[in-house]
Parts: sequence; structure tokens; C-alpha cells
Amino acid sequence: MRIYLDNCCYNRPYDSQETFKISMETRSKLHIQEEIKQGKYELVSSYMLEYENSQNTDYMKRDAIKQYQDTYYTYYIPVERREKLQDKIQEIMGYNIAYKDASHLACAIYAKCEYLLTTDIRFQRRYKGNEIKILNPVEFINLVEEENI
Repeated sequence: MRIYLDNCCYNRPYDSQETFKISMETRSKLHIQEEIKQGKYELVSSYMLEYENSQNTDYMKRDAIKQYQDTYYTYYIPVERREKLQDKIQEIMGYNIAYKDASHLACAIYAKCEYLLTTDIRFQRRYKGNEIKILNPVEFINLVEEENI
């Protein structure tokens, strides 16, 4: 199964863990990362993830995320595909989704991912298409574990 984690998902472990919701999303995201390492899921990365991560001013976070992505992705969407994705990005933006999020989603769809994981609830709620499922990490873990029962 191919999955795509957006930038806010990668950064969730670095957020304040004071709320139960954030703590659960963090634990779920880290669990998913371990399962990626074990080969349970194929991780897709992209030029947009690379770009957004490069903008992180905390070099320790930036480098840790980059190292994980570079080590474990099985499929990468390079910047050379951006022009080919523009029509899909524009279509997704029609759901009132910001350009960067639309770019992540277009990359995930292009790579034939089944799921895009995000902790951005507005992004998740605004997408009304049916080409891919957008879930937060907790929902993804619940769904996968339910299917394996």
C-alpha cells in the first residue's frame, strides 16, 4: 500500500504534546514510520515535501525529516513533474485548498497512493474528490487495524 505523509504530519512529533489529540497523532505517526521502515507501506515523497522541509529554520528537525524521507521513500515525484501536475493542482485548489496542500495531494494522486496522511483537519475536510482518502494518522491506524481483524 502506498501512502503519502504531508509536511504537517512529519512535523507533528515536534509540536507541543500537551493535548491528547496531538499526542495521539504523534504516537500514530511514529508507529506508521516504524511500519514503513519494516516494509509494510510504500512511502511516497515529493519535490513539495522537500521544498517545505527546506524552509524549516530548525536545522535539527529539518535534517531529521530529510534523512527519514531520503532513507525510506520508495517513490519520489521530482520537480520536473510539476508542470504535468498543474491541471490537477488547479482542480484541487477549486475545493478551497491552498497551493502547497493541493501540490501534496496532486503528487499523492499521481503516485497512485491510497492514502494521504495529514494532521491538518481543514485540508482533510475540504477535499471532496474520490481519488484518494485523506486521513489523520490516528484514523489511518484505526482503519488498518480494523481491516486486519
